[in-house]
Amino acid sequence: PANPKKAAPRRSVAVCAKTSAPELDINTKVFEKELVDVAGEGEYIVRGGRHLFEKLPEALKGINTIGVIGWGSQAPAQAQNFRDSLKEAGMDTKICIGLRPSSKSNDEARACGFTEEDGTLGETFDIIAKSDLVMLLISDAAQAKMYPRILAAMKPGATLGLSHGFLLGVMASDGETFREDINVVLVAPKGMGPSVRRLYEQGKDVGGSGINASFAVHQDATGNATDIALGWSVALGSPFTFATTLEMEYRSDIFGERGILLGGVHGIVESLYRRYVKEGMSEEDAFKNTVECITGPITKTISTKGIKAVYEAVSDKAEFMKAYSASYMPCKDILYECYEEVQSTNEIRSVVMACERFDTFPMGKVGTSAMWKVGEKVRAERVEEDIPLNSFTAGVYCACMMAQIDTLREKGHSFSEVCNESVIEAVDSLNPYMHARGVAFMVDNCSYTARLGSRKWAPRFDYNLEQQAYVAVDQGAAVDKEIESKFLNNPAHIAIANCCALRPSVDISVKFGVGSARDVESADFKMGDKATADAK
Repeated sequence: PANPKKAAPRRSVAVCAKTSAPELDINTKVFEKELVDVAGEGEYIVRGGRHLFEKLPEALKGINTIGVIGWGSQAPAQAQNFRDSLKEAGMDTKICIGLRPSSKSNDEARACGFTEEDGTLGETFDIIAKSDLVMLLISDAAQAKMYPRILAAMKPGATLGLSHGFLLGVMASDGETFREDINVVLVAPKGMGPSVRRLYEQGKDVGGSGINASFAVHQDATGNATDIALGWSVALGSPFTFATTLEMEYRSDIFGERGILLGGVHGIVESLYRRYVKEGMSEEDAFKNTVECITGPITKTISTKGIKAVYEAVSDKAEFMKAYSASYMPCKDILYECYEEVQSTNEIRSVVMACERFDTFPMGKVGTSAMWKVGEKVRAERVEEDIPLNSFTAGVYCACMMAQIDTLREKGHSFSEVCNESVIEAVDSLNPYMHARGVAFMVDNCSYTARLGSRKWAPRFDYNLEQQAYVAVDQGAAVDKEIESKFLNNPAHIAIANCCALRPSVDISVKFGVGSARDVESADFKMGDKATADAK
């Protein structure tokens, strides 16, 4: 746009003498990499922005056709963002959607301007065969089933683009490797598809708003895979892009959505709601002091000021720390188990097997219990300024988030990956959707892998908190001073502040309609659909 509104000025992240050297380099010939200090660790990033669209022709040199395969959570957002950015860059590179001819998603793609008449909508393998960049955005289960045929259909020298490292885990489990004559790259936005699209749209008016992304180059057959991946990320509207590997990405991503992003927060609010009602709160007040508290003031505070600021903002710090101390280890116990299940590829195999059972056992619905019916009434009457900041709820939520951060750090993940996967994605992408419509609207706007993981692990958090954490509190257990000290002095607080400084201060505005979040209550949203090449 000619005169976009200016976003809040970015704060610089200085590199000091004590900063360690980055573990991963970014070998770009087109974009400018920047060394930043993230809590004492040096990391290279590439900043985004619409002013960089003029570099897309050079970054995507030789990419004449981009095939977006699938139409799930990420595909509508990425396809439209990419198309809009290429148009703004003055490029005639085509974005083409590949789907099964019988898929109902063809109608959604047509509604977004992709058609058979202009060659931008076609059969899955026809699109793969003609594409120079194949963005494989089908469900994880479909990838696991179809990857041999997909790889065989790609032309030599083409680039396979992934937004999730899941396929690497599947292929490693199968003892398979990628073809040597193709590039294999990853660009993984740190938010669900509707958020990626919505913030990009907001970025047309508020300069630079978007969702951060990680990227990886797993295989570089042509010598320019890095710039292809970075061009893709910039075109999606990523405020900054940081380096990872396919393996570390799928570990942190699959693990994260089972933790605080989806499963953890669901288990927390269910357990606390029952507790508060049992203690005498009305059902409406219990909902306000759990779900509304987390998706409202806690989310807003963490997004703008960090996790420690929640502790500083609560009215009863002793109550916060009592809840935090009692909840930290029960949450971390589950998180360690979950991480190691993902790392071993057991969780990946579990997802594949679950999808194969869908014909007999469709995915169950969430958010249909009495608690969430109460939530409908609370949301309808909501006054944002009146949402309480409950000290106990804040302590439990922050304990789970910090336990997840500590688990990832202890497993070797960079601060950028940790902060984006466990903090920014939660408060800037996912929680706003639960705030708007409830837990089902958040969970079921995500991938099959995320939806299955949330359903599987949420009850584990619920159980551990009720059976261990709340029992300890009720029995008068003293605050663990070591846990308290580690929370107050955790370097993650500095890392979160630095990562937040690298993104625009723009709140997501949740809206509904084509190209935005789907209505999970609509008749065409089938939770029991078998995962196919374009499964929703």
